Amino acid sequence: MTATTPTATAAHAAPTARTGRLARLWRGRPEDAPWARPAFLGLLAVTTALYLWNLSASGYANSFYSAAVQAGGESWKAFFFGSLDAANAITVDKPPAALWPMALSVRLFGLGSWQILLPEVLMGVGTVAVLYAAVRRRFGAGAGLIAGAVLALTPVAALMFRFNNPDALLALLMTVAVYGVLRALERAEGAAKWLVLAGVAFGFAFLTKTLQAFLILPPLALVYAVCAPARPLRRFGQLGLAGLALVVSGGWWVALVELWPAASRPYVGGSQNNSFLELTFGYNGLGRINGNEVGSVGGGGGGGQGGGWGETGPLRMFNDSIGGQISWLLPAALLLLLAGLVVTWRAPRTDTARAAFLVWGGALLMTLGVFSFMAGIFHEYYTVALAPYLAALIGMGAAVLWEERTRFAASVGLAAAAGVTAWWGWTLLGRTPDHLPWLRWTVLVAGAVAALGLLAAGRADRRLGLAAAGLGLAAGLAGPFAYTLETLSTGHQGSIVTAGPAGAGFGGRGPGGGGPRMDGGDGGRNGGTQPPNGFPNGFPGGGQTQGGQFQGGQFPGGRMQPPGGQSQGGQNQPSTGQNQPSTGQTGQAPAGQMPGFGERGGMGGGGGMGGLLNGASVGAEAKEKLLQDADAYTWAAAAVGAQNAASYQLATEKPVMAIGGFNGSDPSPTLAQFKEYVAEGKIHYFIGSGGGGTGGGMGGPGGGAGSSSEISTWVQENFAAVTVGSATFYDLTSEK
Repeated sequence: MTATTPTATAAHAAPTARTGRLARLWRGRPEDAPWARPAFLGLLAVTTALYLWNLSASGYANSFYSAAVQAGGESWKAFFFGSLDAANAITVDKPPAALWPMALSVRLFGLGSWQILLPEVLMGVGTVAVLYAAVRRRFGAGAGLIAGAVLALTPVAALMFRFNNPDALLALLMTVAVYGVLRALERAEGAAKWLVLAGVAFGFAFLTKTLQAFLILPPLALVYAVCAPARPLRRFGQLGLAGLALVVSGGWWVALVELWPAASRPYVGGSQNNSFLELTFGYNGLGRINGNEVGSVGGGGGGGQGGGWGETGPLRMFNDSIGGQISWLLPAALLLLLAGLVVTWRAPRTDTARAAFLVWGGALLMTLGVFSFMAGIFHEYYTVALAPYLAALIGMGAAVLWEERTRFAASVGLAAAAGVTAWWGWTLLGRTPDHLPWLRWTVLVAGAVAALGLLAAGRADRRLGLAAAGLGLAAGLAGPFAYTLETLSTGHQGSIVTAGPAGAGFGGRGPGGGGPRMDGGDGGRNGGTQPPNGFPNGFPGGGQTQGGQFQGGQFPGGRMQPPGGQSQGGQNQPSTGQNQPSTGQTGQAPAGQMPGFGERGGMGGGGGMGGLLNGASVGAEAKEKLLQDADAYTWAAAAVGAQNAASYQLATEKPVMAIGGFNGSDPSPTLAQFKEYVAEGKIHYFIGSGGGGTGGGMGGPGGGAGSSSEISTWVQENFAAVTVGSATFYDLTSEK
């Protein structure tokens, strides 16, 4: 026998250990079916491939957030605060957690579309993985796979998991929070650590999108308090520990910002008093519910502008604008939620299946209720928050009814879910009749056949039942899959984006995606004769579209000018009602296209002031001029409105001050502060509009009121305008 040296033994054992780990990774848990783990890995691989495909078509996507990512990649201070520029003039109007992964990617790999959007794709894949894990534990791998597939193929999810708004990270963290609560409900021992995980997820979700993170907190806490397998005192103690984790993980950043001397940090964008707490409970909080959003277009201190973002009510998620984004399987999810609760109704208090239906169902209903009735700013893409809850209920409900299919009521439930999904898919596809017209009737017929087959699933051969179930699932996913493929094939840019083909929603699609088309294109419907959903009775102030042309009206609060409107002395004058053809000037919209509606609402000014929806296009001559001696200044330039400033900052990778924040209405900087910056030689240029004017009454996107208007007027009076390509610059180092 030959002796084996220790070194040889270790060398031989290492490959065996590695092989064993790979085998376990591929095989999964011993109790799972052999196909479960490979199918799960395949789901993740397909989701990753789909979401990565054509990713760079969106460019910088929402340049508002991309500029902040660029700034965070240059300055750790900007990274921490979420500043719009590396010189830290003003922050975005959200906390910065969603920016951090993208900024780290830019720091590691440089500035570019892939570097910004790849973290969002990974968040999407991660959300699918966590959802699968949460559903599989109690309902099996098949239910987890169905849930994961439904989420991955939801059009608005495919949109937002490839876009740089905060909603991707929010959806991931909310799914993690639900997973933590479900794990805590499984047993009394070890529950605290899972509740702490949920609390940390809630805390960082707050640092992602403030109070929206807490929408599902009440139902989750209530379900745990009632259903957890522990004595009452212990349950409440564990919830208190989770609450402490939430406060610490979400409050540390808030405390630092509020305690930080205001003079040495950027202004809190979106607030009127340079306070993050004001931003949280005002514009980003109660203002979203009651419509009283001070600082936004349509907001104000004298009562809310409720209804300015579409008609509210229980059918809001099913309307022409939102239905194609999220509601394909929403009727089935509600039906399966009810069925799941009926099946588990007599289970013990601690039954984990019923608790799962209550947790996912409570999260869905709470979010659905708030979204349906909130009077403040609401965009179609917000509905991505519903996608994980909806998908979980589809997977869980289908699994529970399938197990009970020998009972006639269960087979009726399965058939009803398949039938209503096919009918609703047929209805939604009818709203975009030019997109795959054959698919509409195929979905309806296949769904009807599947429903009939499922009625007999309990008495038929198991293989026939599986075939009917598979056909029903395919019919239900065919519509959203078609919309998802269309979403993946098209670039999306700006502050309002929608998934699916033209006419499926109201938002910017395609290169330079701007606002809603009035000529029957993106966002327009019925040949452009009806205004897109999003404002009551058409556009704000009664503006209408006739023959594809916007007919003037007054915008809420008098802050914004309609297309063709002029501003004199800070006052908006009536529009001529005609959109003028593009002259090629920076930031102007194409013929018949409005500059767009932004996160704060309202329409951007014309010319180089850019729109609220998207920024200006920066010409080579303008870029070259800004780069000259740029390092000698704190800010290479200043511009009213964040989207406009972001365009120049992304083009030059030099700090550009966004006067007034997103839409120019924030009181930062004041005229006195701006004069001081100019006197100290910190700002080189002020960027006005194309065509030799400053646009919007010098008020820019925010209209002719506030410090942005005062600054614009002062610049115009004291510095000479120079046309640079199609843009107008004012050299702030050389007075008239």
